[in-house]
Amino acid sequence: GIKGDYKPSHFIEDAAVAVDCVADYVDRVAQIVTDAGTTFAIYAHASAGCLHIKPLVNLKTAEGIRQYRKIGEAVADLVVTFGGTTSGEHGEGLARGCFSEKVFGATLVQAFRELKYAFDPDNLMNPGKMIDVAQMDDSNILRYGVNYNTELAPAVPRFHYTADGSFEQAVEQCNGSGECRKTESGTMCPSFMATRDEKDSTRARANILRLAMTGKLGTEGIASEKVNDVLDLCLSCKACKAECPSSVDMAKLKSDFLATYHDEHGTPIRSRLFANIAALNSLGSLTPGLTNAILSAAPTRFVFNRMGIAPKRNLPLLAKQPFRRWFYQHTSSLSPQAEKGLGGEVKEVVLFDDTFLDYNTPSIGQAAVKVLEAAGYRVRLIDKRCCGRPAISKGLLDTAKSMAKHNIAMLAPLARRGIPIVGCEPSCVSALTDDYRDLFPGADSEVVAAATQTIDAFLIGLAEAGELNLHFDDKPRTILFHGHCHQKALTGTATLKKLLSLIPNAKVSEIQSGCCGVAGSFGYEAEHYDISIKIGEDRLLPAVRAAAPETIIAASGTSCREQIEHNTDRVPLHPIEIIAAALL
Repeated sequence: GIKGDYKPSHFIEDAAVAVDCVADYVDRVAQIVTDAGTTFAIYAHASAGCLHIKPLVNLKTAEGIRQYRKIGEAVADLVVTFGGTTSGEHGEGLARGCFSEKVFGATLVQAFRELKYAFDPDNLMNPGKMIDVAQMDDSNILRYGVNYNTELAPAVPRFHYTADGSFEQAVEQCNGSGECRKTESGTMCPSFMATRDEKDSTRARANILRLAMTGKLGTEGIASEKVNDVLDLCLSCKACKAECPSSVDMAKLKSDFLATYHDEHGTPIRSRLFANIAALNSLGSLTPGLTNAILSAAPTRFVFNRMGIAPKRNLPLLAKQPFRRWFYQHTSSLSPQAEKGLGGEVKEVVLFDDTFLDYNTPSIGQAAVKVLEAAGYRVRLIDKRCCGRPAISKGLLDTAKSMAKHNIAMLAPLARRGIPIVGCEPSCVSALTDDYRDLFPGADSEVVAAATQTIDAFLIGLAEAGELNLHFDDKPRTILFHGHCHQKALTGTATLKKLLSLIPNAKVSEIQSGCCGVAGSFGYEAEHYDISIKIGEDRLLPAVRAAAPETIIAASGTSCREQIEHNTDRVPLHPIEIIAAALL
């Protein structure tokens, strides 16, 4: 996960020696690496005599390649001295195969060669990996090298990549380890779990971006159709940011790719509609009954189908009364005594009400207000715009930057006054805490990010500080909840479980699921519908169907609740609705 051009490089890391020699071996390797002018990272299993020592070298420079060769040769000689092997766990291959004769001797290597050609006379299977391997610093086998250039990367990416250094370096974070190819746990990578196709792994997406920006796919650079084909099934779940050992943030890279791709090929109408869902919902909420009738009408569905919206998906209907209209009626009726917090002091909290809470599920906002007021806070709203998450996911980053700029200007002064900012939709919160920092890096976005939390994290923070005084009924409840991808990736779901567990007699458990498969607009797009369902059927939907009828199903994410409701007979709740319902 080290950022920059100096990376822990995999070439001597697989050596193994007898266990009683490990300490001396490591001391000698450390001296070799120091003499070469660099340092190293180290981890793994000393009990097997195999410590993964990875020197930090910059293989884009002649000096880095010199260090690479010098260290590789010296360590191969050292391993032989200790009676060990250069490949104790992972095999020889391109990085170590040139030292096979040092380790095994000429007679055995010739035997390897004869065996290889007996079974593979035309040398079709992995040529040049086990025998007749090129020198480790041969420019034809190096991913980087002195001639490496990224001139076809976006000239001015929309994100700033403050932590990574640049768009190019963010792509180069991928070292090919393939953790994104796991299939039975975690969230990364949902589409690979569904297809089991290398093309749909996070590693493949990083590789195609690197090949494109270095000209290996032609002069189009990352605007190539080939790149679009490989990145198409990325759900922007952010799981790779947490679960990849190198923290490859493919969600951010895909957004920047889409922005560049749209510059070259134009932006589809469907993408513009999804990116501007807040404005469309606001307009439709002027006459919600009529809008819902139009959305459900056959001609409208025909048009949507022609635009590529999945026929089997029902678009969320608008509520009769938007949340904000309810909120201002509610606050206007509060007595001065009701506005006072604990101890007579008025404490404020900003509720950053997301688009779907505002127009589709105002009950979530009402529950949030009820709980926050019960906790002794006066809730306030700001004159916000959409958080920008829909625009970010569709690559309309100029639109998202306009939204972010407005919201940061509104929120930063409040954050500096120590007023907390909370949200109910994890993807909306992640826009404020994660994406804004690279859309508009600086003190204002940092102070907003620091002040913003999901509502469960905020309430648990109060509880752990002894400042939450909520009173619940004692009704027994069994609650099964699904965590949103962005929350899993950025903060974890422990606060969700703790919050629900505040309810007396509540038995709370988390579904060990990955992504729900909808991921914003992804599951509503006709070409992605089948794989969206397949992702949901991996763990989430079967777990919901298996739950007892009296079990309460909970999910923080709008997309997650839609997937559950569309494909099971259960109607999931937002966790804050469960908390509000349990209050005395």
